[in-house]
Amino acid sequence: MTQDLFRQDAYLTECTATVTAITPQGIVLDRTVFYPLGGGQAGDTGVLVLADGSTIAITDTRKGKAEDGSFTKEICHQPLPDLLEQLLTQEQGATPPLRVGDTVTARIDWARRHRMMRFHTASHLLCHILPKLVNGCSITPVYARIDFNMTEALDKEALSAAIAELVAAAHPVSVGTILDAELDANPALVKSMSVQPPRGSGQIRTIRIGTATALAAPIDQVSAEVDKPAVLIDLQPCGGTHVANTAEIGAVIVTKIEKKSAMTRRVVLGFAP
Repeated sequence: MTQDLFRQDAYLTECTATVTAITPQGIVLDRTVFYPLGGGQAGDTGVLVLADGSTIAITDTRKGKAEDGSFTKEICHQPLPDLLEQLLTQEQGATPPLRVGDTVTARIDWARRHRMMRFHTASHLLCHILPKLVNGCSITPVYARIDFNMTEALDKEALSAAIAELVAAAHPVSVGTILDAELDANPALVKSMSVQPPRGSGQIRTIRIGTATALAAPIDQVSAEVDKPAVLIDLQPCGGTHVANTAEIGAVIVTKIEKKSAMTRRVVLGFAP
């Protein structure tokens, strides 16, 4: 099992960790700050810093898979294929660059991750602006795309302006949890048509944008902390990484709108030039 430190603190850029396995799927650590591909968000890249100061470049991060194809609780850090092959087929008598039990520093490419955090939070704002079901998304360091189940025409400038307004409002973004029963009582919290949040632990991780603290908090409820109406912008199950405040998103605009099918409108986000 890999402890996923990024779930509670997306701003951690590195951690010390112990190598627990080296498999054809990658290098497994006992804990990590590397986010694995999932939920539409790309996997992290970065380096593993070894005891002698040398580094192993990590080109992708994936969830471990069992023989039946189901996901395990391991996170696999993928080096270049040639290096992984070398680690797997170490010659007798040779000193391997990395072994099970070694201590390393896992360090992500922070600039790349932060761009994805900004895009991911912006995509949640878009879910607030367009309250339609989502049937696909992709969060990358270069762009974000969200496919909405809808037939109505969309306007790039209007959507960009709506995003900019929510960004400028500096709404806080926080990680929380809800019980399975709470999600069952509020099925509209799930925005995706095809992917359901993982169950089994009794609690489901959520991302909340806004100051309201309860699922059913009215928008005119007075917040004791800021003495102004508590507003819930968005609340949904999500395992991805996000910025702490919408102001941190910066200038994100809608760069393209596509009609992908009779029932699908694709919205592509990019950073303003």
